[in-house]
Amino acid sequence: MTELKITEIPDEKPVKMTVVLPPDIHRDLLAYAALFSGNDGAMDPARLVAPMLRQFMMSDKGFARARRQVKAAPPKK
Repeated sequence: MTELKITEIPDEKPVKMTVVLPPDIHRDLLAYAALFSGNDGAMDPARLVAPMLRQFMMSDKGFARARRQVKAAPPKK
């Protein structure tokens, strides 16, 4: 089986958002969902968006550094 970065979809209470994707990103998302679901059948590709965003943000060193700086900053008076 193909090694994918997204290994599972957590079951959490979602927050609904509406996004508009370019056609090429949508096609890739559909392809990723097909690879992810394997022989079990196609899953809803929208369920992949949150884990993909989480993975991206976790791997963004600049974002992690900025969050640490904000948390370490003293509260404003």
